Amino acid sequence: MRDCGILLHISSLPGRGGCGTMGKEARRFVDYLRAAGQSCWQVLPLTPPAKGDSPYSSYSVFAGNPFLIDLGALRNENLLPEDALKFLPDGAETADYGWCESVHMKLLRESYLYAGDKLRPAVARFSARNAFWLPDYALFMAIKSAYGRADLRNWPDALRLRESDAMEAAQEAYAREIRFWEYVQYLFFMQWRALRRYANARGITLIGDMPIYVAADSADVWANPKVFDLDADLLPRRVSGVPPDAFSADG
Repeated sequence: MRDCGILLHISSLPGRGGCGTMGKEARRFVDYLRAAGQSCWQVLPLTPPAKGDSPYSSYSVFAGNPFLIDLGALRNENLLPEDALKFLPDGAETADYGWCESVHMKLLRESYLYAGDKLRPAVARFSARNAFWLPDYALFMAIKSAYGRADLRNWPDALRLRESDAMEAAQEAYAREIRFWEYVQYLFFMQWRALRRYANARGITLIGDMPIYVAADSADVWANPKVFDLDADLLPRRVSGVPPDAFSADG
């Protein structure tokens, strides 16, 4: 069977704040696809952007991008105070990840303070179901935040190499920050699943992208170094190249 659809990253949708989200504008786009006789929406990777604000260089291939969480939906579900969004801009012509990093993340932290205790049992169940990646990712992000988002290769050796004493100390020292990052992923995947259900119920299939590389500065490499070709310092022995293109004359 042949299908037809449109490629559009969720961040490119209209929305209040720094970029598009999984909220009402995403549902409006699904309705548009259906009305236009389309059957597919290719969303590309939805992972957290890292270097160059790119989802193709992400801190995790499993995690979702916090910037795509719809803050209005959180307010409507009483996961944010009623007046939390009164200063949000109506929207912008281009994505502004700097704004997202400062304002959007601040509001997600406000949501955590406001509703984190209420959702703690649900988040704990979500974390247990995703134990193969989420605890490591949350700890990775907590440590990275504590060290000013420093690259993994610049962490103290004890943490970079996951020495047991250092890991136990980090779990204790950053316990609250770890719970915050787990909470954010819970919010992302609740909204993502709701959007998928909405699209599928209207005959629209969501498509990701071709397999992508795992970033060297990621929770995936940090937690699973044995499955990557790394040297003793956890640096890649080889790095894949690309042909010359608009970004690099030499490739």
